Amino acid sequence: QRFLEPVKLSYIYYNLIDSPDFMRCRPALILVERNHILLMKYQYGNDFVYNLPGGNPDPGETLAETIVRECQEELNIEVEVGNLLMVGDILPSENRDASVHILFEGKIISGIPVLQPEQTTALEIVWVSISEITKIHMYPNVSEELQDMLFLQKPGKYVGAIHQSWF
Repeated sequence: QRFLEPVKLSYIYYNLIDSPDFMRCRPALILVERNHILLMKYQYGNDFVYNLPGGNPDPGETLAETIVRECQEELNIEVEVGNLLMVGDILPSENRDASVHILFEGKIISGIPVLQPEQTTALEIVWVSISEITKIHMYPNVSEELQDMLFLQKPGKYVGAIHQSWF
């Protein structure tokens, strides 16, 4: 497992989940090749939702370690986790707990992404043109911010509350 820069953020422990004030943490990776971004496609009811590769940390795991493990388990690839690009919050609702999404740049260093169905409920992996990501339902809903960063070379940032429609 290799990292471009070590990520030194707090460890997340699952025994905190029972707290009503708990905010889930979901680190994810932004993988771009030929102006396309790698997404995982899910179906909830009649809706398709597209996620960046990543997931929930296991106890004692750093955010970068979480991303490396999730990409290995779900996509059978080895990745490098680079710089922090974006952080945003999804506030709690009737259907969902609060969550903070922490997005990193990264690259594939070994393997070709192949969905591992025994490890995920995703239907498939897709490479979506960056120019088209505002036309799909992303979770987290940061497609416009991603376009600004990737096309306009705007710096990453804390985006605050993410306006997320639920499926």
